[in-house]
Amino acid sequence: MRKSKKYLKRQLVINFVEGTFAEKSPTHVIINIHGIGYEIKISLITYGQIKVLDKGRLYTHFHVKEDSQTLYGFHDLSEKSRFRDLIGISGVGPSTALMVLSSLSAEELQSAVINGQAKVIQSVKGIGGKTAERIILELKDKFKKETLLENAIDLSGESNNTLRAQALSALTTLGISKPAAEKTVDKIMSEHESLRLEELIKFALKRV
Repeated sequence: MRKSKKYLKRQLVINFVEGTFAEKSPTHVIINIHGIGYEIKISLITYGQIKVLDKGRLYTHFHVKEDSQTLYGFHDLSEKSRFRDLIGISGVGPSTALMVLSSLSAEELQSAVINGQAKVIQSVKGIGGKTAERIILELKDKFKKETLLENAIDLSGESNNTLRAQALSALTTLGISKPAAEKTVDKIMSEHESLRLEELIKFALKRV
C-alpha cells in the first residue's frame, strides 16, 4: 500500500480539466466531464472569472496527502503558478495559499512580495507577521528574476526579428556581457533544433 501511494504522488499529474460547470460556489466548483462530476476547490478570484460561464477550463494542481486527494483549480496559469510558489513554503498549506489568492490577485501578490509589503500579505485572514515575512523572504528573488525576464523578453521582441537576436537582446538587458551571451546562445542553439525564446533564455541564464 505504501508503494502505491508513493507511486501516485510521483506519477499522477492532472494539468487541467475542461467541461460543463454543474455547480459553482465561491469555494469550489463541480465540473461535469463525460458524466463524471469532479469537485475542484477554487479561489474567490477564479470564481469571479467563471461565475457567468456555463463551461470552461481550469488549470489544476492535484494535491495528495495520506488521508486525502484534492484538486485545486485556477482560471489562469499565473494564479496556479503563484499557488505552487506559496505551498512550497514551509508552514503554508493549500488552504492558506487559496486564502491568499482569494484576497490578492497573482499580480498583487507579486508586487507585495517584490516591494516587501508584509502588511499587505498580513491583511489576508490567517496570515501572521512571521508567515508574511517568510513568504517575502523566500519568494522575493524569484519574483524579481521573473519580472526582469518578462521585461527583457518584451523589449527584445520589439526590436529584433530572429530568435538569436531576441535572446541576445534579453540577456544583455539582464546584465550579461554580449560575448558571454553570444557564446552561450550559440552553443545552446547548436544542441537543440527548436526552442522557444523563453526556453532559450532560461537555458542561457543557467549557463552564463
